[in-house]
Amino acid sequence: MKKSEELLEEKTAKEEYRCAKCSDMTFVIVGNEAIPCECREVRLAEEILLKSGISEEFRKKRFDNFNYGRDKQISNAYKEAYLYGKNFKAIEKERCNSIMFMGQVGSGKTHLSLAIANELMDNGVGVVYMSYREVITRLKQNIMDEVYYHRVMGRYKGARVLVIDDLFKGKVTESDINIVFELLNFRYFNRLPVIVSCEIGVDGVIKIDEAIGSRLYEMCRYVEVKGKRLNYRMYV
Repeated sequence: MKKSEELLEEKTAKEEYRCAKCSDMTFVIVGNEAIPCECREVRLAEEILLKSGISEEFRKKRFDNFNYGRDKQISNAYKEAYLYGKNFKAIEKERCNSIMFMGQVGSGKTHLSLAIANELMDNGVGVVYMSYREVITRLKQNIMDEVYYHRVMGRYKGARVLVIDDLFKGKVTESDINIVFELLNFRYFNRLPVIVSCEIGVDGVIKIDEAIGSRLYEMCRYVEVKGKRLNYRMYV
């Protein structure tokens, strides 16, 4: 029988790990085989967020600190976001398994997108965050570097859930359109969900590119928030 001191040491060691099941190795040994632990996908997503430099901000965006009571449109947007997160696993493999928030600057689109993402991560679903303008700029700068391009695109193509923040923010070029279509087309055919925030509406996206607009139309539940009184940041 183990001594009480040894048991205490083992208990203390386990408490130091975020995942007691795998001791933070992200895999467990079953017989002679290494099996991915249930925490692995979330850990990988957290690593990606950490490298993006916004992980701390990302984790603060929650449903419980979103001010939804000041306007009916904001309240409806909150409801749609909350229900999407709650029902995600039931709709994940469906054709319409994504959600897109559209509206003016400061209307809470990004907060709601990230609130969903945090809810999913808390329930073991891996999420990758993509700042549209930042990532598009880096990809165009390195488009001749095939290794870099495919590595970065592969990260966003293959994510279980992809958050695209501020889609088509700023001036949109033909290169931007080609990159976005490549990304969304892959996720469309593989039924991989996206959570999108965008300042322009459905018609605006279609005017930029009909193929991208049609993909998003089939994939997404649309939540549009607009109006003079809807600057969310003035109320937080």
